[in-house]
Amino acid sequence: MRLECDAILFDLDGVLVDSSVCVERNWREWAEAHGLDPETIINVAHGQRTIDTMRRFAPHLDVEEQARRFAEKEATDTDGVYLIPGALALLELLSREAWAVVTSGGTRLAHARLRHVGLPIPSVLVTADDVERGKPAPDPYLVAARRMELEPAACVVVEDSPPGISSARAAGMRVIGLVTTHSREDLVASDVVVDKLESLRLSVRPQGQPRLVIETA
Repeated sequence: MRLECDAILFDLDGVLVDSSVCVERNWREWAEAHGLDPETIINVAHGQRTIDTMRRFAPHLDVEEQARRFAEKEATDTDGVYLIPGALALLELLSREAWAVVTSGGTRLAHARLRHVGLPIPSVLVTADDVERGKPAPDPYLVAARRMELEPAACVVVEDSPPGISSARAAGMRVIGLVTTHSREDLVASDVVVDKLESLRLSVRPQGQPRLVIETA
C-alpha cells in the first residue's frame, strides 16, 4: 500500500516511545492504593488521558487532583521507558514541518519521555493539556492539523491503540496501526497494520514533505 501525505502525526507512547513497563507500574500502584483492580484499568488505560481513565473507574474520587498527582509522578519516572526501534531513523527523514506528536499524556510528561530516549521535541506537540476532550474524540488530531495549517485528509497518523485510531478516524485522517501495546485484531480499524516502524518506507519530496510507502509482510 502507498499512502501519500503532507504530514505524519505520531502518537507517542507505543509508537515512538516504549513506556509500557512504566505506565503499567504507575497504574498498578495507583489502583492498589485505591482498592481497584489493576489489570482491569491497565487493559483500557493505554491511549487515553489519565483523567478519563480515572473518571471511568473512580468517579468517587477527586479525579482532577488525582490526575495532577499521577502526572507529576509519571513525569519524573523514566524507569522502563525506551526508544521504539526505527523511531529516530524515521524522524530524521522528515523536516520539522512534516511531523507532529499527538499524545494522551501531558506536556511535561511528553517532553520528559522524548528527551529521555533522545528524540527531538516537535514543533507541533498536542497533549492532554491542549484539549477538553481526549482520544477517542477527534479533538487532539484536529488541533494538530490546525496548528500545522493542513487539512485532516492531508495527514497520516501512526497509532497503537483503539482510542487513538478512533480519534484519527473521526478527525478524517488515514491511520497506520502499529502492533506494540495491542494485537492486530484490536487495530483492524486502521487503513493498514504493521508490526514495526521499520516497515514504513519513506521517499521525501524536496521540501521535506513525506510520501509514505507502507510495506507489509
